[in-house]
Amino acid sequence: MKSKKEKLRQQIWDLLSEKEVGAFPFPLEGRIPNFKGSNEAARRLAETSVFRSADTVKANPDAPQRKARELALRQGKRLFMAVPRLRSDKPFMEINPGDNTDPSKAVTIKGSKRFGIPRTVGELPVIDLIIAGSVAVHRDGRRLGKGGGYSDLEFALAAEDGKIGGQTLVVTTVHPLQIVDSEIPFESHDVPVDLIVTPHEVIETNTRFQRPQGIIADILSDSYLEEIPALAEYQGN
Repeated sequence: MKSKKEKLRQQIWDLLSEKEVGAFPFPLEGRIPNFKGSNEAARRLAETSVFRSADTVKANPDAPQRKARELALRQGKRLFMAVPRLRSDKPFMEINPGDNTDPSKAVTIKGSKRFGIPRTVGELPVIDLIIAGSVAVHRDGRRLGKGGGYSDLEFALAAEDGKIGGQTLVVTTVHPLQIVDSEIPFESHDVPVDLIVTPHEVIETNTRFQRPQGIIADILSDSYLEEIPALAEYQGN
């Protein structure tokens, strides 16, 4: 039987498809869904004071946040992207496109491999702003990802090492249809968002939900420990 989170994800994927507001890559299901208007949402985010004032940004690698990553580079920020599924002993890439490279190409997964500098968690600077991808969000800050848990693990690893603190803000860009009124279950490892940005609106969540302060060992599965070197090292394996 599907969990409440799984059912809600499916509802959003189906709704975006039904309303024909999804964008490449397809299918939307199983992904942080791209959407029509994602570039406009990114531009709106880039105009906010929290984005403009950030010097260091960690961003998800998914398609709907590609423009936000590009704009971070164009504003001269240090940009970090996670290696997909964190399957490296240096699980973050610092994107350094160089003088003759289009930033829009450097911020793709392929581009990050070509132009990025691999970094360990310990080599990260203190992060000012986190851009997270979402399948669904609530105006109170609760967020639902695609189900792998990697975004929460990235946060936990960086928080454990002191690279994320109370000053670090978490933002997401979504289509308005991804904002839900229904209950999103919230667990101890989940990371709430401080700002939700659509192509037409900036929403300050003033969230009451607490973010994790580091790795929650009790929730780590054997598969995570086997596949993610940084977690295995944390466990002393």
